[in-house]
Amino acid sequence: MGTADEDDCNFWWSVELEAAGDAVEETLLTIADLSGSIGSELVEENGATVLRAVYLSSRDISHWLAALDALVKDFPSACRAGIRVRSHSKIQNRPWHTDHIDAFPPIPVGARLFVAAPWHKVSEPTGRTPIYIYPSSAFGTGYHESTQIALSLVERFVKDGDVILDVGTGSGILFIAGIKLGAEKAVARDIDPTSVAEAKRNMELNDLPDWACDLRVGDLLEGVDVQADLITSNILLEPNLRLLESVKKVLRTPSGVAIFSGMTTAERTVFLPALSEAGFSLLSELTINDWWGCAAE
Repeated sequence: MGTADEDDCNFWWSVELEAAGDAVEETLLTIADLSGSIGSELVEENGATVLRAVYLSSRDISHWLAALDALVKDFPSACRAGIRVRSHSKIQNRPWHTDHIDAFPPIPVGARLFVAAPWHKVSEPTGRTPIYIYPSSAFGTGYHESTQIALSLVERFVKDGDVILDVGTGSGILFIAGIKLGAEKAVARDIDPTSVAEAKRNMELNDLPDWACDLRVGDLLEGVDVQADLITSNILLEPNLRLLESVKKVLRTPSGVAIFSGMTTAERTVFLPALSEAGFSLLSELTINDWWGCAAE
């Protein structure tokens, strides 16, 4: 039997989710993305929609199943569609760099950004700021609409010399983009130690020194004591709602801007009244497909 490190390289976890309802493809793909899947596919089987999602074996299967279970409960559309985990298994690993180069093509985001995996450094476009992110288990590769919304709003509102506070940083893509667009430094937190390690790795990919970001494990804004010019929160509706009062305490006034993303267009009617009740004024909002985000002061 090999060592733990060898075993991690020899297989991935494969999880199958089944849905009986209609028009569930987007919900299934979103659940896979938010749960940390490194690849997924949809198939039709006997009248049901099945998502096959792949996860890193560096975490036990119980971790991924718990993440999926929590996300399914957070999505009303998932409950209506009867989404459930029907099976999980191990599948043989393959070399990441050869099998997945084509799966993560470089993409333009907003007016000035360019998001790419590190193996696309040779194809940097002119006139755009490149953000290099290694596709992994941390949320925020730049391919999901909610991340693109947040990046576009960061691009619009970040100013030279800003201090950025990134809540639930995931891959670190938002604070990395902010710094490369002119912010002076960042503070970033994520509850998952694996995400923090991957965000640090992505800082190195983008040639950012360690001192550029106070990057630590943390639950939302618990224990954070900083005055931020720009706050980013690309998470789900409920944690965004819980954050509002805490954001008011750390957002610099009157010039600070808070960006909230990770919510669906249907959730807009829930979040906007709460935003107003908390004393914020809407500055801008953006929709991509069924996803919505906003910037407020």
